[in-house]
Amino acid sequence: MKATIQHNNTIFTIDFSNPIDISIPLTNTDANPIAWYIDKPVIEPVKMGDWVGKVSEGSSTNFNNIFFNPHGHGTHTECLGHITKEFYSINQALKQFFFLAEVVSITPEVQGEDLVITRSQVEKALAGKSPEAIVIRTLPNEAIKKSKNYSNTNPPYLEEAAAAYIRECGIKHLLIDLPSVDKEKDEGKLVAHKAFWNVKDVNSLNTDARHDATITEMIYVNDTVADGSYLLNLQIASFENDASPSKPVLYKL
Repeated sequence: MKATIQHNNTIFTIDFSNPIDISIPLTNTDANPIAWYIDKPVIEPVKMGDWVGKVSEGSSTNFNNIFFNPHGHGTHTECLGHITKEFYSINQALKQFFFLAEVVSITPEVQGEDLVITRSQVEKALAGKSPEAIVIRTLPNEAIKKSKNYSNTNPPYLEEAAAAYIRECGIKHLLIDLPSVDKEKDEGKLVAHKAFWNVKDVNSLNTDARHDATITEMIYVNDTVADGSYLLNLQIASFENDASPSKPVLYKL
């Protein structure tokens, strides 16, 4: 199915029959990516006495419990409630689901023992564009991203100035193929999160914060997806929580 949309006096044609899923599936195997020092997800049938919720064991249905952490077990979308004393829900923050997005590929710079995505790199990659969403693919784009245990590996991260620049561009939705936009061990400073959401004090109401802005982490953008402009469909489950597992899908324009 094809459709046309108009944005800023430009008309785009979209083929909805060719979605590009950039989420990572959640599984209960060692193929599931992990971050933040937790174990893999658990997916198992309900057991009540002799009854097991599994068709292969005599039940009429498969009836599984799932135990997972959205931040540590795969693709997830979070709101500013991730870092504030006050409770904010991703289900309340994200009320629109289609956005014009720019896919950019960046090789993080070596800074001491760290790999860092800098403001100048983001500025160069955007080349003056101010999309509603930015999708950052880090290079090299290794397939291990889809199953890596990131704990204690000091992954690349976004410098504070880069996150601030993305906010200054008016970009509301930041998607990245890393477990966090911040350094793994940063003493809880979370400077990139704060800069993107414009959070100055995690203990206040943050009336100037960007309540409708989101960060999506642990995506995977295949090498077959070229840098450039896309329509993004950002799908979440309706969790009243600071984050939800999510399924971002791109469509060529």
